[in-house]
Amino acid sequence: ALTNEIHRMERRDAREAELSKPVNTPLTSKPTTGKQPEEKTGRASNAYKEAMLTAMRSNFRQVSNVLQEGVDADGGYLVPEEYDHRLIDVLDEENIMRKLAHKITTSGEHKINIAATKPAAAWIEEGGALQFSDATFSQILLDAHKLHVAIKVTEELLYDNAFRLENYIIEQFGKALANAEEDAFLNGTGNGQPLGLFAETGGGTLAKTVATPKPEDVIDLIYALKRPYRKNAAFIMNDAAVAAIRSFKDNNGAFMWQPSCVAGEPDKLMGYDIYTSPFCPANMMAFGDYNYYNIGDRGTRSFKQLTELFAGNGMIGFVAKERVDGKLILSEAVQILKVTGSSKG
Repeated sequence: ALTNEIHRMERRDAREAELSKPVNTPLTSKPTTGKQPEEKTGRASNAYKEAMLTAMRSNFRQVSNVLQEGVDADGGYLVPEEYDHRLIDVLDEENIMRKLAHKITTSGEHKINIAATKPAAAWIEEGGALQFSDATFSQILLDAHKLHVAIKVTEELLYDNAFRLENYIIEQFGKALANAEEDAFLNGTGNGQPLGLFAETGGGTLAKTVATPKPEDVIDLIYALKRPYRKNAAFIMNDAAVAAIRSFKDNNGAFMWQPSCVAGEPDKLMGYDIYTSPFCPANMMAFGDYNYYNIGDRGTRSFKQLTELFAGNGMIGFVAKERVDGKLILSEAVQILKVTGSSKG
């Protein structure tokens, strides 16, 4: 009887426990559609970004193991992917050549094949012998030239203004790299730097040399470029050249220069876009399809800090570097007008 009584009381307790359970389960998180956001890994992860910021704010005394995924060969730390993309955005905004040229990412010496000569067609009589012509090819090599920028930051700025530090460094590094790149893409000699559009050898084709530019010289420059290239052609010139040609008129008395009617769009000359650069030679202007200028980015940009070099001044150095090359693969795709400023021409 006692055993039966114990079993009865256990069944009663079990029923009461079941009845005391809530009917509905309360929500403990935000409602979702069932699709979870894709988790980023490697240098794109939030953990890598936070580890990089923590290391910077602590003068690289607190280096997380997360950063080991992006350790550079020389002891630096690769910039997280979000930083790298934002740095490229700054370059695209500041550098006109990165807007117009063809950009590729290389992992080694990049070879571009060029058709040096093309086969020619010939008429033959019925039953006549075939005539064979040779098609030859040449190669242009894109190497990698190192470009770097370094700044010094006071320890007070690093510690007291940590949340604005990344914006400051990225903006300054981006502008410095963009200016150096644009100068090299236009005027580079090819020795330790890219080969520029205006280089005497390997640059664009010198279409005409004049003492003083006139409206007809601009027209001659346009039609010196072959018709297939003119579909995507644009002008590149210095602001001083723009000031000189804004007063040019055609035979009908209409201004050849037309201001842009849409914000953000370039002005036009004879219906073609005009891009200005302070690094463009003041006595030259280029007209062509700049997609034939190839920019080769070797790998990713890296970033590191220098703690001991400026320690006596209470400052910390930061260095960003990249490897890049640029060359015009078809000289005839860009025509150049040169002004000598002399009546001898």
